Amino acid sequence: MNPLPSTVDLACFKVGDVTYALEVECVREIVRMVEITELPNAPDLIEGVIDLRGSLIPVLDLTRVLGLGEGRKDDRARIAVLDFNGLVIGLWVDSATEVLTLDASRLEDVPELATHAGYDVVSSIVRIEGGRPVMVLSLDSVIESIYRSVPTGLASGERL
Repeated sequence: MNPLPSTVDLACFKVGDVTYALEVECVREIVRMVEITELPNAPDLIEGVIDLRGSLIPVLDLTRVLGLGEGRKDDRARIAVLDFNGLVIGLWVDSATEVLTLDASRLEDVPELATHAGYDVVSSIVRIEGGRPVMVLSLDSVIESIYRSVPTGLASGERL
């Protein structure tokens, strides 16, 4: 049995004024915002695709995934290219900020009231001295939100 890691590396980025993070191991790279080509009849949360060095990558607007409107389209906007169990997706964020390396014991559970209410997009929270907490995302839940955004009937193969 493998021991639990004593440290964790988190790639941090902003959506609005809140800092979110993902474990670095699932982040392939972070690129500047490029033009996103819309995909007709795609699930609501898929903004479209980008062509990144010959690979077509679907892009999600994290701001929309979180129910916070639409992401910024300025010079600071980035696309975090993620590899999650072989599924490659781009996550559009307002800005990339830093990589945090911290003791794994600093990852705290999400408050119980939120988890009982079905809130699962944040898997843990890190308190930052002198700053706002960092919300560590559950990539499983982000991916699941895509499937939940598919119009009824289309998930079962029905055509528009």
